[in-house]
Amino acid sequence: MKIKFDLSPNYSKKKRVKKNIKFVIIHYTGMQSEIESLNRLKDPKAKVSCHYLINRKGMIIQMVKEKYIAWHAGKSRWKNYKNLNSYSIGIELVNKGHEYGYQNFTNKQISALLQLCKKLKKKYALKQINFLGHSDISPLRKADPGEKFPWKKLYKNNIGSWYKKLDRIPNKFMKEKNNLFFKNLHKLGYRYFSLSKKSKTDSRLIKSFQQHFLPNNVTGKIDEKTFKISHFLIQ
Repeated sequence: MKIKFDLSPNYSKKKRVKKNIKFVIIHYTGMQSEIESLNRLKDPKAKVSCHYLINRKGMIIQMVKEKYIAWHAGKSRWKNYKNLNSYSIGIELVNKGHEYGYQNFTNKQISALLQLCKKLKKKYALKQINFLGHSDISPLRKADPGEKFPWKKLYKNNIGSWYKKLDRIPNKFMKEKNNLFFKNLHKLGYRYFSLSKKSKTDSRLIKSFQQHFLPNNVTGKIDEKTFKISHFLIQ
């Protein structure tokens, strides 16, 4: 696996302990070109960075050394973790994103990502389920890597979460699906919602879940399949 270096000055200078690295967070760059993305990730004024960027041709570029905290996740939560920059490695995939003409990720890009993720998983003894998207940890702010990202393919390579099959669910669960859905999401690790009262932002959270697990039906509504997926993911 070839890695090119193009280091960014944007990182926290204090070294972190290896055991504190618990997650890998996957992003898309959301900019019009690779050059523009690299320039922004190295611009001291922008105050953003990542550990790795993977371009459309599958080239892996390291921008921040793993022992330092890169500034990729921003305000974020997952389970009991807040501000996941401290606990994660951030990987950016070059893609114009939803704002500039969202593209399919290339085969070379995903192949390189899998190689890198397998290496990181082994190096830091990471749990398979701790490979997440930016929209999982910041669902009200972010949509990346989005519904075109192949989470199912990653899961087949023991990276990230997916569900095996969707069996029938007893009617007693289906009748309570709206309440149970959010309880399921809380067990999985999603935050930024209340279990006791509804919010206008709940639909954004449902969309984030669907972008990851039901990419062909990102509606922001809890239909039967959306609920079923949440139910079988926590089994």
